[in-house]
Amino acid sequence: MAKHQTVADEEEAPIHGDVLEAILTHVPLIDLVPACHVSTSWKGAVFSSLRHLNPVKPWLIVHAQSTRYPYTTTSHAYDPRSHVWVDIEQPSINYVSTLRSSHSNLLYMQSPFRFVFSSDPLQLTWHQAVAPLVWRPDPIVALVGERVVIAGGACDFGDDPLAVETYDLKTRAWDTCDDMPAILKDSCASTWLSMAVDRSKMYVMEKCSGATHSFDPITKTWQGPYDLRPDQNVFSSIIGFVNDRMFVVGLVGEAENVKSVKMWEVKGEMLDMKIEISEMPKELVVKLKGQSPRVTSIGMNSMGNFVFLHNPSDPAEVIVCEVQNGGSFCSWGSVGNAAVDDGSRIVKNLVYTCANVGLGELHQALRSGDRRFTIKEEME
Repeated sequence: MAKHQTVADEEEAPIHGDVLEAILTHVPLIDLVPACHVSTSWKGAVFSSLRHLNPVKPWLIVHAQSTRYPYTTTSHAYDPRSHVWVDIEQPSINYVSTLRSSHSNLLYMQSPFRFVFSSDPLQLTWHQAVAPLVWRPDPIVALVGERVVIAGGACDFGDDPLAVETYDLKTRAWDTCDDMPAILKDSCASTWLSMAVDRSKMYVMEKCSGATHSFDPITKTWQGPYDLRPDQNVFSSIIGFVNDRMFVVGLVGEAENVKSVKMWEVKGEMLDMKIEISEMPKELVVKLKGQSPRVTSIGMNSMGNFVFLHNPSDPAEVIVCEVQNGGSFCSWGSVGNAAVDDGSRIVKNLVYTCANVGLGELHQALRSGDRRFTIKEEME
C-alpha cells in the first residue's frame, strides 16, 4: 500500500523551479497570461522565463481591410518568440477611409473632414482630430514625440504639394511649418518616399535616389540632403531604425531582376558612413519576389532588433531578420503571411505595423472585454 501511495505522490508532484521555467519557454505568449493566475510561484516562473530564457519579441501585425462595404478589418499578428500567428478578434475599426500605416507603429485614416490615428500596440485607443488645412491623398505621416507630422502628398490643383503641418497631441491643434524641400516636389508622396523616425526627428528618403532629408517638429525646419544610397547598384532603398540605429535596406540589380537584398547601418553626424551589415540569403530573395514580374520597392517594419520585410505586389511571404550582437550577426528566416492565406476571396488592403506586445499589453487588451487572441498557425 505504501509503495502505491509513493507512486501516486510522484505522479502528482508539482512542477516548479527551473523545470517549470524551461517548459514555459515553449508556451506561446498569449497562453502565459492565464498561466500567471495559477499561483504566485507560477507567476514568478513566467516572468523569470521571459526575463532569462525566452524573452518577449516584437510582433508584426497585419491588418486586412476589406475594399467592399462595410470595409471590415481583421488583424493577424506574428509572434517571433513563439513562432505562431495569432488571430486578434476585436471590433472592426470604424471606417473613415482607407487604412494606412507609417514608420512601423502608426495606423491612421484621413478624409477631408477627419483625421484619426492610433499608436498604441494593439490599437485600444484611437485619437480623433479635425482634418488638416490641406487635403492630401497620399501624404507622409509620422508621430514624433507628442506631434503628428503630415507632409506632402497634396494635389497640385490649388494646394501646395510640399505643405507640412503638425498636430500637437496636448493642445489638439494643427500648426503650419516650413514646406518640404523643393527638390522633393516631383516625389513628395508616400508612394515614392521611405520614412522613419527617432525620438526627435522624421527622416524622409527618396527610394530611387537615396536622397534624404530630416525634419524637426519642434523647430519646424528641414535639414539635408544626405546621400543614403549605399551602393550604385542599389535601385531602390528604404530606411528604418533597429535598436535606435538607422538602417538602410537596398534592392540590388533592377526591378525585373533583383539580384540581392542587402542591409547597411548608417552612422555619422552627416549620415555619411554606410556599413554593410548583412545580405539576405538567395532562397529568401526568391520568396520575397514571389510571382511578381517586377519588384520596384519593398515594405519594411522594424522594432527592437527585428526587421520584417514584404513585397507589396506579392505579400504571400514575410521575411524576418533578427539583428544580433550589435549587428555583427543577422538571423534570417521567412513565414507565410496568414493575412493572405485566410481562405477569403474578398480583395483586401493589407497594412503592416510592429508592436512591443508583452503580458501587460495582453492583460490590458483582455480586460477591455472585446478582444480575444487565438493561435492560428504554428510555424516550424
